[in-house]
Amino acid sequence: MARLYQRPIFVLSVFAVPLLTFVAPSWAGLSGVAPCWAVLWLMPWSLLDGPLSGFIAGIALGLMLDGLSTGGFSHLPALMFLGWWWGWIGKRGALIERSLNLGLLAWLGTMLIGMSFFLQIWFLNNDFSGPLLRYWSFHTTLSQSILTGLLAPMMSSWLMLIWRRRSSI
Repeated sequence: MARLYQRPIFVLSVFAVPLLTFVAPSWAGLSGVAPCWAVLWLMPWSLLDGPLSGFIAGIALGLMLDGLSTGGFSHLPALMFLGWWWGWIGKRGALIERSLNLGLLAWLGTMLIGMSFFLQIWFLNNDFSGPLLRYWSFHTTLSQSILTGLLAPMMSSWLMLIWRRRSSI
């Protein structure tokens, strides 16, 4: 089976993530909160291709998403860790295909990205009681992680199936 990064069409699929993040289609959101598209793309990539490829994909995806955002926080640390972690899980044993497992991994990944944002805001601003860490930000992170966890079994298994079939040709 060929590695995913050796197929140009698979590598170009990463550009769908910033596009979906920027466009934020209303059909995929719930009350104005969109799923974490980076998690929905990075998780199947890392599970299939391994920790090094997942780590590099996390760097590339984080840099693209940081180029779109205007805030002072970065997607990069969380996406690098998640790419490595999911790749390590994928190479350890049997392929993760079950809906509950994919949903749980996506939920955990989205929560980790949200907590990474909170920690960066907290430490960079030295504001431990500021309005950025109020209830609405936790509500948004929890909503995004639940929505991502619900969409992950459908979207991630679909991507894994396509990438696995096409890479074996």
